[in-house]
Amino acid sequence: MTTIARLAGVLALSAALLTPTMTAPAQAAEAGFQSLFNGKDLTGWSGNPDLWSVQDGAITGVTKADPKLTHNTFLVWTNGTTEDFELRLSYRIVKGNSGIQYRSKVADQGKFGPIVGGYQADFEAGKTYSGILYEERGRGILALRGEKVVLKADSANPKKHKKEVVGQLGKSEDIQKQIKDEDWNDYVIIAKGNHLQHFINGVPTVDVLDEHEAGAAKSGVLALQIHVGPPMTVQFRNVRIKTL
Repeated sequence: MTTIARLAGVLALSAALLTPTMTAPAQAAEAGFQSLFNGKDLTGWSGNPDLWSVQDGAITGVTKADPKLTHNTFLVWTNGTTEDFELRLSYRIVKGNSGIQYRSKVADQGKFGPIVGGYQADFEAGKTYSGILYEERGRGILALRGEKVVLKADSANPKKHKKEVVGQLGKSEDIQKQIKDEDWNDYVIIAKGNHLQHFINGVPTVDVLDEHEAGAAKSGVLALQIHVGPPMTVQFRNVRIKTL
């Protein structure tokens, strides 16, 4: 083969590697996902319209100093429930605290909208809680950021749980460094059986086996939170789910 022929072959191979077919793995990774938000309005979601709206193509929750919230409230997805799934979305928060409820229950209709309890993938404008597993109106913090945890029944009282930290995913402060302040971050939640995992910007934040029969939830609603406290703004976009 001549030098020119070899050069032509190399150039052809380089061109092939740079074609749009390189995006196939990324496209394949989204196969089977269902979009939960149309980017225009809150069709398929239910919450207080004074607090929740669509701004700049994102689900947006805003609170003000007046009226002051007296309870946490939620925007609830009404077109299905969560069982075994992978959820992907992007979020941005300015001040305050928020979270993503899954396998949860609508406990009440409060003054400021639905009140929801259950598993929550937490995040905040602060430096401590983003990525943890919290159980709203339930067992409280189930896994701190960076923890690999097994939850079991307390032998003295099976209705109560016992938390065993069985490993570490990383240091909490190192995970925090990967989270963008007042900017968009990617959140992934995977729930399969009693195995629950959270990721922010591709970094694992908690890994939990919930073997506490009295407390573990197998299915329930999906909801987005706005929290009592100082005025805040939280936004969500590219919300999509895949049944596992």
